[in-house]
Amino acid sequence: MQLIRDNFERITKLSDTEWNIFSSKLVRQEFSKKTSVLETGTIENYLSFVEKGLVRYYIPGEDHDLTFTFVFDGEFTSGYDSFITRLPVNYTIETLSETVLWRISYEDLQDVYAETKIGNTIGRIASEGLFLKKAKRELSLLNDSAEQRYLNLFTEQPQLIQRIPQKYLASYIGITPQALSRIRKRIS
Repeated sequence: MQLIRDNFERITKLSDTEWNIFSSKLVRQEFSKKTSVLETGTIENYLSFVEKGLVRYYIPGEDHDLTFTFVFDGEFTSGYDSFITRLPVNYTIETLSETVLWRISYEDLQDVYAETKIGNTIGRIASEGLFLKKAKRELSLLNDSAEQRYLNLFTEQPQLIQRIPQKYLASYIGITPQALSRIRKRIS
């Protein structure tokens, strides 16, 4: 749990009272590899922080899934669009490794917002981080070639290359596994 407080305190100082109110609402959950955290057609009820593990977001398809993001240790994860609208998602979130999440429910987060001055800052920090990650990915898909997207991952997020199966990386970049193999061969 200290990792979560450290994450917040990089941006704003929390009093012990505020931290105690917030942290008392957190629930620790462990997930096995390849476990769905959020299923297509359900409503997201949690904002979660990844203590350890790896999470993949994807749109299930008949021929293949379309992976659109990964979340690692020390990051927030949530079907945030569903979390704030209270509407079902059209994607799935699953673990790619054994994963430990610290989770706060929608209702409990609303209580934290109401009970503390820092509550809204905590919510803003989490939502801004999720938004910035999404915006960066969208701009990369619009502006960069598949090879450039792979090179960006290689330099900015080397953990992706090391920890994620090639078929998911290819889907994330927007190409086939065969095209990814050709790019890797050309680069090396």
